[in-house]
Amino acid sequence: MLQAGILSISQASKLVGGHFMSKVTSDHVSVLERLFGRPRPVIAMMHLLPLPGRPLYDSSGGMGAIVDALRRDLDILQESGVDGLLFCNEGDRPYPLHTDRAPIAAMAAAIGELRPYIRLPYGVDLLWDPMAALAVARAVRASFVREVFTGVYDSDMGLWQPDVAAALDYRQQLCAGDIRLFFNIEPEFARPLAQRPIGALARSVVVSSLADAILISGAMAGAEVDLEHIREAKSAVPHTPVLANTGVKIETVRATLAVADGVIVGTGLKHDGYTWNPVDPERVRRFMDEVYLAREQSED
Repeated sequence: MLQAGILSISQASKLVGGHFMSKVTSDHVSVLERLFGRPRPVIAMMHLLPLPGRPLYDSSGGMGAIVDALRRDLDILQESGVDGLLFCNEGDRPYPLHTDRAPIAAMAAAIGELRPYIRLPYGVDLLWDPMAALAVARAVRASFVREVFTGVYDSDMGLWQPDVAAALDYRQQLCAGDIRLFFNIEPEFARPLAQRPIGALARSVVVSSLADAILISGAMAGAEVDLEHIREAKSAVPHTPVLANTGVKIETVRATLAVADGVIVGTGLKHDGYTWNPVDPERVRRFMDEVYLAREQSED
């Protein structure tokens, strides 16, 4: 039995979803509607080629090649009907946990060159450094950041221990409180040191760390998510949107949108379904055809 004045986890979750988050909305669907103009958005990845200072950077092509590749993908995606964009330094393998200055500056510069042509809401993800992602997002006027903000993981990058309090403090220091935070709670290329049920984890993250959205991922880039994990998370945090973060394909997007509050898609839109290839216009067209069918079915 709880003592007077002490909230249960479920009560605290409702308070966070309904009161603290009221600066955005009390209805989790409207969080996404405010950002993307509709519920169940499709957020398409804008993968950057390797940036200066990283092992796979193409010094002969330079920054011009990076911007040109982004502009090509941008034109295809914006004409396709996707609802938002997410810029990510996907080419910067192996991914660091703390990013050097050169890639941060280069990513901001590349997005900055494209800003006059961007017509959709967009976010930033700088693998795997929340502070760097927030800094770039603030500089380029992005609407949201996707990152791993919480937990401790055994990862390909070593022991991974983000500091969510420091990240939110930094957002405040940047006067960037309007930038929404999408929490990836099942990060790729990693496993948690202590496993918790996904529903309990999602609820805890929303209560303790003020997530604006929860993301469920597969084991690595392009790997399908477990739809049962999305169901469990949605049940645990009904006032916070839960999106599929990886592995959504032409063949699976209808089933995914029947469960998730939205999808983030990259690999499924690329030539040959390979993460580091350019966007394939035909794949994008077929993917969005399935999205439109899913939306019609949800309205029936």
